[in-house]
Amino acid sequence: MFPSLRAASYILVHAPDMVIQNGTTQVVERIVNPESEYLKALPNHLRSYEEVVAYAPNQVYIGNLKPQALRELEEPWSNQPVASASPDGPMGHIFEERLLIGLIKVCDAFDLVILEENFVGEIQPELDKLQLPEKFKTLKPGAQLSRIMTEIDERHAEPLQAGGKVVGCVKRAHDIDPNLDSHVIMENLVVKATGVLAGLELLKKSDIDPLSIPYVIECSEEAAGDMNQRGGGNFAKAIAEIMGADNATGSDTRGFCAAPMHAIVKAAALVQAGVYDKVLVLAGGATAKLGMNGKDHVKKDLPVFEDVLGGFAVLITQNDGVHPILRTDLVGSHTVGTGSSPQAVMTSLISGPVDKAGMKISDVDVYSVEMQNPDITKPAGAGDVPNANYKMIAALAVMRKEIERSQINEFVEKHGLPGWAPTQGHIPSGVPYVGHALQSFLNGEIERAMIVGKGSLFLARMTNLFDGVSLIMEKNPGVAEEAGVSKDEIRKMLSEALRDFAASLGE
Repeated sequence: MFPSLRAASYILVHAPDMVIQNGTTQVVERIVNPESEYLKALPNHLRSYEEVVAYAPNQVYIGNLKPQALRELEEPWSNQPVASASPDGPMGHIFEERLLIGLIKVCDAFDLVILEENFVGEIQPELDKLQLPEKFKTLKPGAQLSRIMTEIDERHAEPLQAGGKVVGCVKRAHDIDPNLDSHVIMENLVVKATGVLAGLELLKKSDIDPLSIPYVIECSEEAAGDMNQRGGGNFAKAIAEIMGADNATGSDTRGFCAAPMHAIVKAAALVQAGVYDKVLVLAGGATAKLGMNGKDHVKKDLPVFEDVLGGFAVLITQNDGVHPILRTDLVGSHTVGTGSSPQAVMTSLISGPVDKAGMKISDVDVYSVEMQNPDITKPAGAGDVPNANYKMIAALAVMRKEIERSQINEFVEKHGLPGWAPTQGHIPSGVPYVGHALQSFLNGEIERAMIVGKGSLFLARMTNLFDGVSLIMEKNPGVAEEAGVSKDEIRKMLSEALRDFAASLGE
C-alpha cells in the first residue's frame, strides 16, 4: 500500500543580525567594498520581530492563513500587516534570533560556541520552553565579553550578535581546514539548530513520540565535513540526537533546491518497502541566503525581506487509512536526457506522472511549484516565479489540447497558488504547500495535488544539467495498512509447523 503523509511543520527564525554578519551578499560586499553605501543603509531597512510576525506570507507559512488569502491582499504585502497575527500557528512557529543563538550552543557538541555569561542567564528560560531532552536543557556557564572579543579579534571566531551587540562567538574547529573555518561551522550549526526547531515543532504539533522515529533524512543545502570528506555529513543524526530521537539513524540528501522532493520520494519508498515504518524528512535554514537580494530591496526603499531562516519537517508513515497517500508510482523525474529548456523541464515533471495515471493535467486539483514570495523576487527583477511556473503548466495543457489558450489565466487561478515562501533555496521548492495540502485533504477540499521540486545543478560547476522531481498526493481511500507479523508470531508459526511436520513423520 502507498505510504501516508502523517504530519508537517514549518518554522521561521527572524535573524536581522545574521543578515548583516552572515548573508553572502553582505559578506562579499564587506570584502570588496567595505565603505559601501549599501552596508551603511542596510540597518535602516531591517524589520522588527513584530513586523515579521505580522507579515502575511509568514502567517501563511506557519498555517495561520491559507495561501489563497494572499490573493485578497494588494501587493506589496509588506504594506498589509495582519492585525490578528500570532507567532504560533497550527503548522509551526516564528522564533526570535536570540533563542536561535541559545539553541546553537545547545547544538554545539565540540565546545566551539562561547556565549556571554549574562546572555546565558537571559536566554535559558526561553530554551526551557522547548521540548528538549533533559541532557540538553541546561546551557553551560558563559564567559566574559572580553574573552569572546579576543576570540573574534585574534583567533578568527565568527561573532554572534543579538540586537546589534556581541553576545557570543563561534570558534574555528581547525587552524587550516577551510571546511572547519568558523564561518562554515556557524552555517552548519544554524542548519542543525533550525532543523531541530522544525523537528520539535512537528513532534509538538502532532503529538509524535521522538522514540518512535527510526530514520531521518536531512535535505538542506549545506555540507558538513572536513578536508578529507567534504560534505560527508551527517546532519540527520546530529539533529535527531538533539530532538531525543534516540532510536533513529539517518542520512543526508543533497540536490540543491530539489533535495526536499528527492528526500520525500526516498522516504516514501523506504516506508512502502517496509524498511522503516516511518521516516522523518527535515531541513534547516541557510544563513548564506539572508539578504541575498538586499541591494535591490534597499535601492527601492523596501524592507530587506530575506531576514528569516526557514525550516520544515514532514513525517511519512505506513498507510493509516486517514492521511493522504503518496503515489510512489506517479513520480516525475528530470532525467539526464530531458534537456534544460523550461518546456522540457515542465513536460518531464508534469506530463510524466499525469500520463502514467491516465489523467489530464487539470485532474490535479493543486500544483505546488517554486513557491517564491513575489514581494522578494519582483524588486530583484525575477518576476512572479510561481505565476510563471503555473503559466507554463497551463501552456502545456494547451499544447495537449486539454484547455483553450483563452483559459490559461483561469487554469492558473484554479490550480495555482500565490507564492509565500522565503528565498532560502531548498525551502520554497514545492514543500511549503505540503502542510496546507495535508489539511485540505483531511477537510475534503481536494482529491489530488502534485508537489514539484526543481534545482540548479550547474551551481556546483560539475554539470550544466538542471534537476527536478515531482510526486502526486491523493486523498486516502480509507484502507489502513495491516499490521505486520511480529517476531514472536513468526516463531510460534514455525514451531507449530515443525511440530506438525514431526508428527507427520511419526504417522
